[in-house]
Amino acid sequence: MKGSRKPRPGKVRTGLELFIDTEWETLKGAGIALLAHAASVTPSIRYAWDALKGLPGLRLKALFSPEHGLMGTHQDQEGVEAGQAWHPCEGVPVYSLYGQSPASLRPSREMLEGVDVLVADLQDVGSRYYTYVYTLSHCMEACREAGVEVWVLDRPNPIGGTVLEGNLVPGGFRSFVGRYPLPVRHGMTIGELARMMNEALEIGCSLRVVPMEGWERAMWFDQTDLPWIPPSPNMPALETAAVYPGGCLLEGTNLSEGRGTTRPFEIVGAPWVDPAAFARRLNGLDLPGVRFRPLCYRPTFHKYVGQTCGGVQIHVTDREKFLPFLTGIHLVCSAARLWPEAFDWRREPYEFESERLAIDLLAGGPWLRCLVEEGREPDAIQEEWEEQLREFQASRSRYLLY
Repeated sequence: MKGSRKPRPGKVRTGLELFIDTEWETLKGAGIALLAHAASVTPSIRYAWDALKGLPGLRLKALFSPEHGLMGTHQDQEGVEAGQAWHPCEGVPVYSLYGQSPASLRPSREMLEGVDVLVADLQDVGSRYYTYVYTLSHCMEACREAGVEVWVLDRPNPIGGTVLEGNLVPGGFRSFVGRYPLPVRHGMTIGELARMMNEALEIGCSLRVVPMEGWERAMWFDQTDLPWIPPSPNMPALETAAVYPGGCLLEGTNLSEGRGTTRPFEIVGAPWVDPAAFARRLNGLDLPGVRFRPLCYRPTFHKYVGQTCGGVQIHVTDREKFLPFLTGIHLVCSAARLWPEAFDWRREPYEFESERLAIDLLAGGPWLRCLVEEGREPDAIQEEWEEQLREFQASRSRYLLY
């Protein structure tokens, strides 16, 4: 992706690295639970649970995993069992916080038995839909009730911390893909979000954030010198995270969002899509920082498995100008305009919700669905976000660490 400045000299040190160096010493003798996943690694590619278990005086009592499981083996909305094919930390129980019901999203009192401090080390991707921050919020609530302290080890927002995009979720459309009133691209780290949720959203647990060293808000992940480990099975690269704030909207439609290919969220299509017509319409919009290449592909799983789909690949030409959420809106609207008889919304249950449509949960209200169904163009949609974004930017400022 073009359009980025040269990396700043030096490197970023994550909250995990600093915790291992010195911060852990204040917790000697404590019982620790770790909320982590496959991307919870040190710069030398050592898993966080291995590093914590090796610290003298800390007692690792439990491992908690978010959606997709501790090792990232489960696809979206696939409930995770507590057991693992490979146990990464013998003698320590592993609990999934993503199962078959909303009750599975938070640790029980029994899971927190003997735990003094829950340490969270999760790599977020900077988008409202990504569920890991909401798993953290459920843990914070459970820890408040159980009298357990929470430590959040901060990590970079991989798509930077300066640009905000999209609307805020109103109260009637909160869900596990939008539990709090955040814009789609919020520009905050998971540590900053924890501070905001704890105070402004009144969770009120005993919280400590271990901040990073060396991270600047304008940084993209490839400017940190940190290794990219896929935080979920369909987030293989930074390029995926860059398009995800718009590409995830496709989950609320009958368009394939590219799951079952090597470029999820960058590839969009369906068996009924004419790739040349789709690319021609999208390129004709002259959206900033992006071009669309017509292609055909055949997903190996998920929507349209084994069927040949026509579609486009999203090529980000200037990531500093690229607006992923606006791009995602145009992808949805363009497909609906070109193929009105074939295009449809996802009707199946989505993230523990069966009453409200997935597109309304993802968009943060019915506005996008109404836009499409009423045949209106999204030309002025950005203006409708501006006041919300100004208010959010002002309110978030007190929780920023960098």
